[in-house]
Amino acid sequence: MYSSVDTIWVLLGAALVFFMQAGFAMVETGFTRSKNAGNIIMKNVMDYCIGTVAFWLIGFGLMFAGDGLFIGGFDPFIRGDYSGSFPSFAFIIFQTVFCATSATIVSGAMAERTKFISYCIYSLLISLFVYPISGHWIWGGGWLASLGFHDFAGSTAVHMVGGVAALIGAMFLGPRIGKYDANGKPKAIPGHSLTLGALGCFILWFCWFGFNGCSTVSMTGDDTLISASKIFVTTNMAAAVATCTTMILTWFRYGKPDVSMTLNGSLAGLVAITAGCDLVTPVGAAIIGLVAGVLVVFAVEFFEKKAKVDDPVGAVSVHGVCGAVGTILTGLFAEEIGLFYGGGFNFLLIQILGVLSVIAWVVVVMTIIFFIIKKTIGLRVSAEEEIAGLDIKEHGLTSAYADFAPVYMSDHSATEPAAAAPVKVQSKIDYPEPAVKGDAKLTKIVVIARQNKFNELKHALAMIGVTGLTLSHVMGCGMQKGQTEYYRGVPVDMTVLPKIKVEIIVSKVPVKKVVDTIKEVLYTGHYGDGKIFIYDVENVIKVRTGEEGYDALQDENA
Repeated sequence: MYSSVDTIWVLLGAALVFFMQAGFAMVETGFTRSKNAGNIIMKNVMDYCIGTVAFWLIGFGLMFAGDGLFIGGFDPFIRGDYSGSFPSFAFIIFQTVFCATSATIVSGAMAERTKFISYCIYSLLISLFVYPISGHWIWGGGWLASLGFHDFAGSTAVHMVGGVAALIGAMFLGPRIGKYDANGKPKAIPGHSLTLGALGCFILWFCWFGFNGCSTVSMTGDDTLISASKIFVTTNMAAAVATCTTMILTWFRYGKPDVSMTLNGSLAGLVAITAGCDLVTPVGAAIIGLVAGVLVVFAVEFFEKKAKVDDPVGAVSVHGVCGAVGTILTGLFAEEIGLFYGGGFNFLLIQILGVLSVIAWVVVVMTIIFFIIKKTIGLRVSAEEEIAGLDIKEHGLTSAYADFAPVYMSDHSATEPAAAAPVKVQSKIDYPEPAVKGDAKLTKIVVIARQNKFNELKHALAMIGVTGLTLSHVMGCGMQKGQTEYYRGVPVDMTVLPKIKVEIIVSKVPVKKVVDTIKEVLYTGHYGDGKIFIYDVENVIKVRTGEEGYDALQDENA
């Protein structure tokens, strides 16, 4: 007789852990450049799908089809009975989504320069045997489990395996073009959407309650109910403390709280608590979160500045480093058996041994896999493909956003009356009378300005009789090159800011009146107010009517 409650709990956990794929996809996409967004989404979809098939064929059997010390057994297509208080199928899907999570972690550290076919191959191999074999040691009755190694939901089994594989892959690939200057100094390559990155972080945090909480694989009995509830609290506590810690630390180190690093802090706390979320108290969880929040900052800086490992999303630091440290800290803070609770050194040493053993396994196997791929089909795209972007070169995708492209500002004129943006024009100046057809001169005025000035500028120009303009969104900076900013602790050499470019052709309205109006609207007295360029125009032709010159610029109702 199966337990309905246990079955629903396990299936709920499987659904939440599956949805973590969306979280990883959003974090990775947001922390990288838009020209690779489609490629990243494709990889996150495919590593789950490929991993599902590989785990079904061989991986699951290697992990659970036996109780050998180093390997489970062979159960192709999963035909054995693995049921408990819930059906085998519930257990199979629950373990499948965990396997896919480990594989997808690697993508972030190798983003923006990996061949898609190579990614598919090593993702297949991770799900086929790399993750299952070390997973058997921990969860399948292998030698680490027999020693008493504890990794409740996968700080080591899932996250550290993915993080270490990501490190090896990033080292084989080398840094992205332009990441380091001639002297080896890192240069910031900001991601294109912290909004997507934050969305991914919230999704992952939400789903982590299933990742950790549902790993009880039961909701029967008071002890299990208490344990699951406690796991929710410790998971949330570690993440929250880690986030606060990272924010404060980056505030002191960089002068301002770093957004992307703080998001990494949230994930670092979640990864670190995953091993011991069932054994530690909320106080222990808070301390583990604090350590992870500090550690992730220095780990990111170390790999980027000292080790020269280009990891666009911080996957190695978040999953590899914090996964290992969180597992070891369980040996200190676990109630009753932890060192700080009078349990002695034995449990702590077992935790350390387990971490080192899994690291050694992943380093050796992934080194061989990446070496073979690099020497055969190749691991990295060409420089030309990397510069152009993997979306167009690997998938024939001009843009991952197409008509849904993010815009820098919106024109709210449809809902805001002109009075909402009042402009005081210099009416005391005696401007020349409007030009007439016979002596009209054609002049082009180009304005580079702040985005938030567009509506005000548009209304002001309409008030003096300018009835047509062309608007473009551009990026640029002046000689001051913007203010010095930091991205993940690395100074941004040149702050290229979003601007608007407004182009106007005038003949009837005096040029000086247009220029004075523009200056009055745009002036703030600070860097970045913009510039005005004035050109002579030889001729203007209205395509619809064939009118030229002065006539081509006049509205029919003027």
